[in-house]
Amino acid sequence: METAPPVVDVLRRNNVVVTGSPEGRPIVFVHGYGCSQEMWRHVAPAFEVDHRVVRFDLVGGGGSDWSAYSPAKYDSLHGYADDLREILDALDLRDAVVVGHSVSAMIAVLAANSDASRIGALVLLGPSPCYIDTDDYVGGFSREAIEGLLDQLDANHFGWAEAMGPVIAGDPGHPEVGAELTASFCATDAAVARHFARVTFLSDNRADLPDVRVPTLIVQTEDDVIAPEVVGRYVHAAIPGSTFVKLPVPGHMPHLSGPDHVVAAIRDFEG
Repeated sequence: METAPPVVDVLRRNNVVVTGSPEGRPIVFVHGYGCSQEMWRHVAPAFEVDHRVVRFDLVGGGGSDWSAYSPAKYDSLHGYADDLREILDALDLRDAVVVGHSVSAMIAVLAANSDASRIGALVLLGPSPCYIDTDDYVGGFSREAIEGLLDQLDANHFGWAEAMGPVIAGDPGHPEVGAELTASFCATDAAVARHFARVTFLSDNRADLPDVRVPTLIVQTEDDVIAPEVVGRYVHAAIPGSTFVKLPVPGHMPHLSGPDHVVAAIRDFEG
């Protein structure tokens, strides 16, 4: 029987930060690829008045313990989902709202499906269960395009970051968002970035969606090149009883370029 890691080790490993109301409903923010918990700085504080707000860094990013990164453990998104569940256990959270952006939307889905005893709801911001098109599914990219993207990252991490940051941000009206995303990509260890990118863009979690049994909100934006609307609609149709909302915000980073809209969507969902 596996022994749970000590609480202090879990919290240190993921640089866990807890703010807000100790007695409020927990809300946990999980950042996307190449980012850190700082990406939630315009959204999370809006919930501190009535929620216990939890932010943390995925291992290999931000202020996490980078020495804890293991290619074997994190060779699938299940490794990150295990970390999320360990954080929920360490803080003894119940009925938590887990807000996952981009790849962390699927990390949240896997955590909820594995053990929903501590997760009361999911908010999936820009989710994609599979980025690669198949005969009966539109993910937004051909396999050749994904392989080319990964080859570019392998060849030149910093060049890839500078080229892709503004494209992924997708909001020319807010160039500072693209610049921040580029800087965040560049700050990530190159070896971790390459490995996590392959895990992210080659994963297929479509079969996990129908197993979600907690209330779920899918948050879609306009002109998201990473998770286009057809993908968001697919996630909505696949998760039983889910709610879909489209924000009047372009690109893949609405928590930076339109945080008030993200806050309002979550508040409306909570009722």
